Amino acid sequence: MSWRLLGHLGIAGLLVCIVAAADDRGEFVPLFDGTTLEGWEGDPELWRVEDGQIVGSTDSKTLKHNSFLATRKTYANFVLRLKFKLRNGNSGVQFRSRQFDDYVVRGYQADIADNQFLGILYEEGGRGILANVDPQEVAKHYKPGDWNEYEITADGPRITQKLNGHLTVAYEERDAEKGAAEGVLALQLHVGDAMEIRFKDLEIKPLP
Repeated sequence: MSWRLLGHLGIAGLLVCIVAAADDRGEFVPLFDGTTLEGWEGDPELWRVEDGQIVGSTDSKTLKHNSFLATRKTYANFVLRLKFKLRNGNSGVQFRSRQFDDYVVRGYQADIADNQFLGILYEEGGRGILANVDPQEVAKHYKPGDWNEYEITADGPRITQKLNGHLTVAYEERDAEKGAAEGVLALQLHVGDAMEIRFKDLEIKPLP
């Protein structure tokens, strides 16, 4: 193979990368309009919009069980990006999940917590922890009391989770009967002590 041909292949490869990057930027669509909860469903006593953020709080209501703000649409394969700020307690981001009565949601969850569960992959109402983490390593990439970014990719049986760019989970589902291929997205408020969680910049890119 000639050096000239190698040079052409290198340029072509570079162009492919540039186009792919442009497509990546252009395909994400917002899940939250910044002013209302249009497209979402949850207990109005627990969820509100404030300063362009979705705010979930149990300061004024004691929960009998975990409660969720869920999308009305379902999603199968995607890349999901969002930012969150946890005041205290335990929360999470549900995906490929099922919604039940009284704002209950069950399914995959990218965990958000002020303890060792931050960053794990959990199955709410199901098998529990599916992929654990090294809490000390995750803590190096977390900003307590500040905004943090989650990127969740679900592509067929493969699920990855990144916290502020750090890969916390690379999981492959091997139980097709238990691992859902499609479902709602949802944000969690956890039963227990009064807590608060904020979300913003929620966007999704569907994958084939």
